Amino acid sequence: MFLVLLITAVCFLIFIRLVVVFKDQINFFTMGQDKGFKFSEILLLWKLAKNAELEEPSSLYVSVPTLNMAISKIVEESQENGTESEAKVQDFISKLYEYRTKIDLDHENKRGIESTKFLDKGQRLRLILRGSGVFVSEILSTGHDLIIRVPVKKGVKPLDGSEWVNRDVSVYLWRKGDAGYVFDTRVTDAEIFQGQSAIHLAHTNKLERAQKRKSVRGECQIYAQLYFIESDEPVFNEIEVTPGYKCLLEDISEDGALIRTGGKGQPNIRIKIQFELDDKLIVMFGVIRAVEYNQKANQSRLHFECLHIEKEMRNVILNYIYRDLSEEKKEVLDALVQTEEDELEEKQAEKIEQLAAQKSLEEKSTQLSDDFIEDLASESVGE
Repeated sequence: MFLVLLITAVCFLIFIRLVVVFKDQINFFTMGQDKGFKFSEILLLWKLAKNAELEEPSSLYVSVPTLNMAISKIVEESQENGTESEAKVQDFISKLYEYRTKIDLDHENKRGIESTKFLDKGQRLRLILRGSGVFVSEILSTGHDLIIRVPVKKGVKPLDGSEWVNRDVSVYLWRKGDAGYVFDTRVTDAEIFQGQSAIHLAHTNKLERAQKRKSVRGECQIYAQLYFIESDEPVFNEIEVTPGYKCLLEDISEDGALIRTGGKGQPNIRIKIQFELDDKLIVMFGVIRAVEYNQKANQSRLHFECLHIEKEMRNVILNYIYRDLSEEKKEVLDALVQTEEDELEEKQAEKIEQLAAQKSLEEKSTQLSDDFIEDLASESVGE
């Protein structure tokens, strides 16, 4: 009886030690399964996280920039080893892109603040001053205006408070326990507030969740061929070899495009467009949802919704969009990345608290186990 209890106690201690040693891997794989990834896919993501020397591997599941890094790495390696066109590779890349979009929309249906008047003192802000990049600041006071520290960039204050006055800015922030927000406002004043150089931002009720769009559109100038779909069951893998109607793509996304063409377009017409992107053929099938007609120029802008595109082609478009961004959009993405860093910093602080509590619990469990073994030994000696 004593031997059985002793073995049980030893196994219990070994289990606790294993949980402590491999807790990062356990958390990573558990989270991956909860997010819908296969074991082989989680294993690949774990290797990527370790190769990138991420301090927090699980950030792959919550950080868009980190996930972008993983996608780029997978695409690059698949191109090098010639597996880019394999179905399982394209399926995995598609799943990563779908998950990336899901992260952006996680807070979409949650109700948050509706005015900057509800922001708290101490809230960290990321400000975009067009053409000057992304700055960081902090709220000193809320009242008639938002009073914030004079913004700095990379620890340097390139502009004095007076140089900010009457300039428009876009502000990004992560609100603790809530979500990311973005709003546009104007700098109304500059002063010394409680001994610190400060500027005033006008309040606004027009706050939006950061990255609210379902898909990111990229501006472009791509010539394409347009074809009308007459069959009720189009052949998706059929490539047109005869010229279609010439058109110009002015922007593109994974689920549509803005098409400029001659003549007066009609809505609710099924079409497909065929063009080359990064030396690869792209074919998109869908419907014209809306038309903007310029009678003077006799041209139409067709708002095209894509209803079918092959996964490999879709991934080429996504790679193009996230790579070829305008300087303005790069500033926006930079602000979003920095806001996500604020979010991760907050969550890491929470995790440290949780780990401290967990460590305390493990120490108590270990002590209880040691006491249990000592009691057994004492009981054995007594017998």
